[in-house]
Amino acid sequence: MNAAEDYKIPSEDRLRADLYNFIGLMLSGPPGQMLLDQCTGLSGDDSELGKAIGALSRVARVSKPKKVESEFNALFVGLGRGELLPYASYYLTGFLNEKPLATLRTDMSTRGMTRSPNVYEPEDNIASLMEMMGGMIVGRFTKPADLADQKVFFNRHIAPWAGHFFSDLEAAKNSVLYASVGSVGRAFMEIEREAFRMTAA
Repeated sequence: MNAAEDYKIPSEDRLRADLYNFIGLMLSGPPGQMLLDQCTGLSGDDSELGKAIGALSRVARVSKPKKVESEFNALFVGLGRGELLPYASYYLTGFLNEKPLATLRTDMSTRGMTRSPNVYEPEDNIASLMEMMGGMIVGRFTKPADLADQKVFFNRHIAPWAGHFFSDLEAAKNSVLYASVGSVGRAFMEIEREAFRMTAA
């Protein structure tokens, strides 16, 4: 049983956590047929986020795992490096493994977060940060983080660069399915930024 199930999480917060986790999953590796099928089953409303989710569903419907794997590799792996470097340190300093990563590791430690032993990427990659936020909301690491703590983590580690990354992902020349993932991520980050702005510090 997941520790998160021990806590009473408001439904809107559980939905937020689900979306963070979904984006993190899509960015941690190329989706297989099962995840593409799940994407196909998504539907959205007339909001910007809803329209982005609807577009992702439509693209996923005509996507094949092998093609998406090639797309993922061109974007994030490449020969030497992919088209995009999805790390906070790179976006904020121009270099990998810089101060933003050290700051994140300190904050992870105080919140009981550790890197999975089978993950070799620096912790400040966008997929990990999305999963960390999802986990904080539902209490996967310790107890669920309150809004004030979520706001601190988001503003320190995600807000300064994630929107730029998702915009870059939308526009990347190798993006097809991932252009839609970028649209979902960018719209969601704008909603989260505004929601945190309206909460008390």
